[in-house]
Amino acid sequence: MSDFSFFDQPEPITSASKLGRDHEIETATSHFVHSRNIKPPFADNLQQAIFGFGCFWGAERKMWPLPGVWTTAVGYTAGTTVNPNYREVCSGLTGHCTAVLVVFDPREISYQQLLEVFWQSHNPTQGMRQGNDVGTQYRSGIYTTSPTQLGQALASRQSYQQALEEGGIMDMISTEIKPASQFYYAEECHQQYLAKDPGSYCALDSADNSGTAE
Repeated sequence: MSDFSFFDQPEPITSASKLGRDHEIETATSHFVHSRNIKPPFADNLQQAIFGFGCFWGAERKMWPLPGVWTTAVGYTAGTTVNPNYREVCSGLTGHCTAVLVVFDPREISYQQLLEVFWQSHNPTQGMRQGNDVGTQYRSGIYTTSPTQLGQALASRQSYQQALEEGGIMDMISTEIKPASQFYYAEECHQQYLAKDPGSYCALDSADNSGTAE
């Protein structure tokens, strides 16, 4: 994932840096592609799911075109810092995973179908990286919003591990699965980034990055 000049700071972020802030960082309120809102409140018939699988630009692009997905947004989750920004997350000091929030209509697309897209869109055996993107923020993760989602996610990891082994891939899945914590929306420039700049590099587009068993 490329960086941006306006994130440049005179001093690098270190363990002694003050991270986070007491206010939300500025971001978009509507989706760049279809103009629907990306922040709550959402209609009662919609459900939410959160996935981390490497570069959140590419992860979001995998999700927003799916029939039944109402809106998407990128952000930071499963960390310890309050209201982190992109540069802080990429320092590895906040503990966050770069993730995509998927708001979907379960009458049109099931959580199980979203899980299938998640597993088939990346290599879940790479640990703290995805392709050329290396760091804890790029880890594979499923952050569930209900006990039902948690059960489905755990079962799907077991099934996908079996599928990998049957396909001759013996690497163990490293995907983190746990109930969702606070989702912090990323800066406006990151929302639907690959619709704004479709030629940008993203490791999820790499040919050798698939975790699909053959």
